[in-house]
Amino acid sequence: MKTSVKAVIFDWAGTTVDYGSRAPMGAFVKLFESEGIEMTIAQARIPMGISKWEHINFLLNLPEVQNQWLKIHEVPHTDADVDRLLDIFVPINKVSILEYSQLIPGVATLTKALRERDIKIGSTTGYTRELLDLLLPIAKEQGYEVDVFSYSGDTPLGRPSAQMMIKCARQLGLDNPLSFIKVDDTQPGIEEGKSFGSWTVGVAVSGNTLGLSLEELNALPEEEAARLKNAARIKMQEMKPDFVIDSVADLLPIVDEINERISRGEFPKN
Repeated sequence: MKTSVKAVIFDWAGTTVDYGSRAPMGAFVKLFESEGIEMTIAQARIPMGISKWEHINFLLNLPEVQNQWLKIHEVPHTDADVDRLLDIFVPINKVSILEYSQLIPGVATLTKALRERDIKIGSTTGYTRELLDLLLPIAKEQGYEVDVFSYSGDTPLGRPSAQMMIKCARQLGLDNPLSFIKVDDTQPGIEEGKSFGSWTVGVAVSGNTLGLSLEELNALPEEEAARLKNAARIKMQEMKPDFVIDSVADLLPIVDEINERISRGEFPKN
């Protein structure tokens, strides 16, 4: 049987919802503030895409954060500290998700177009099941619904491993990675797709790479906005996805091009 695109697996914050990926960032900053530790949005963004437990642990190991922790606690952090901080983080992030759960423009239209082509829709995420359960019905009300999903803690390993992608593939009954596209706005998410062997599409402008809300972006002088968009595209290209787009509104022509490449016997980048 001829291979073609059968499924698109999306990330959430910065890819399908929450233009600028603001919900997780604000939650991380507030979490560390509650511990008496100063953290910038830029610092909080560094490990985006991995599980929230791993994200917190990564941030605790940043030298500037680690120094503040040691001044307060006098001993290095432990896994138990990360567990405790995750318990605090989840309710903070719930509030952020409710605040920043609007679909990114073009998602509902794209969803309809993919379904008309009989292309399945799935998601993988660094969110926990508790956070995802909050987000799924909000997205559905706005016209975006996934057929399958996998989340932080659902598989032994998260991103950048392929385990969540494999789980989605099994749920869909599809076994050829060439028939999948992974769409993400972070390095671990792109690597997840590569690990699985699927085509990868990096989202440069609407997500973590640029990190501005649509309102903030539109408020900038035209030349400054253009400069920041171009810088975000270059940064995303450095992550080496097969394609780079500004937002998911630009995805449909990429699906057509991938089908063309498949028909010519081409493969995704390693």
